[in-house]
Amino acid sequence: MARQTEHDQLLSAWRALGGSAGGAEGWSTIPLAPTGPRRLRAGRHFPGNEEALLVGFTSVRVPPAAQLPQGQGFLVSQIDLGAEGGGMLWLALSRRTGGSLDMFTMMALDVIATLNVGSTTAEDRLFQLFLARIRAWQDFMRRGTDTTLGPEAEIGLFGELVFLRGMMDAGLASVVAIEGWVGPLNGIQDFVFGGGAVEVKTTIATAGFPATIGSLDQMDDSTRQPLFLAAVRIRLDPSGMSLPALIDDTRTFLSADPAAQHMLNIKLIHAGYLDAVSEHYKRTFAHVSTKVLRVEDGFPRLTRASVPAQVIAARYELEIDGIDAGPVAVRAALDQLGVM
Repeated sequence: MARQTEHDQLLSAWRALGGSAGGAEGWSTIPLAPTGPRRLRAGRHFPGNEEALLVGFTSVRVPPAAQLPQGQGFLVSQIDLGAEGGGMLWLALSRRTGGSLDMFTMMALDVIATLNVGSTTAEDRLFQLFLARIRAWQDFMRRGTDTTLGPEAEIGLFGELVFLRGMMDAGLASVVAIEGWVGPLNGIQDFVFGGGAVEVKTTIATAGFPATIGSLDQMDDSTRQPLFLAAVRIRLDPSGMSLPALIDDTRTFLSADPAAQHMLNIKLIHAGYLDAVSEHYKRTFAHVSTKVLRVEDGFPRLTRASVPAQVIAARYELEIDGIDAGPVAVRAALDQLGVM
């Protein structure tokens, strides 16, 4: 309900500002309360009449304009509000002409939520969270117009979060675990720690464990060592957890570590998950098992060194249940990766 209230407030403020310039060029703004102090304002810039969310800081080092985030449908700029700005430094997250208002509104509400959660954080850190959140949206918008994950991506993200939680339950520091989660950042493997890595594969198959290996590099331990394959088996279960429920449970687990929680939220957007459309994910899953295998000599795989030089790329299917290798405990794998 709180999210809907903020949604209505933001849209009402933009509507109220729609004709407020009277033909003049410049900014018209309204403070957003009670979402925060005067550092948050709704705005429109004329003559273009584009909607914006304005965020005020007292003293931060702002990157040059060329280094501020820009994406499909939005841009970030430093602006001067004059006397209305109360002596603060203001950044505007603005919708580009032609950008989707629905998508921009989702983005603005997400940024507001991030700033509200971090309201007790030191200002420099809050500013970095603000930029990181917008850059995550920048990456998300590069994916296209679909705001939801497909069924396979939903299963894949569920499995990665199960393994993430499994590492933390085994004693790995939350920040280390989430920093190492590079799958959402288009990493070759899903988790990277120092020179080693873990690739996570997830299945809901009831027979066998088919897994798609996306490249000749994914199972190559000559570039990442030690390298592990984590096979996460889940099943559809009416009494299980949906993807949003698992995410909320993970956030609750991290509630005492705001830095880790903020990092998780940013990685989720990079992964293509938006809270605003969480009701889309209705399937519920139960975790059946996690089997970790070390990828080393004798492991069945295709690598650049094992295929003819003329083969420059490959995508193939691996039957994990057919691999004759002893499993490694999650804690033992973390020990070998040097993070425990």
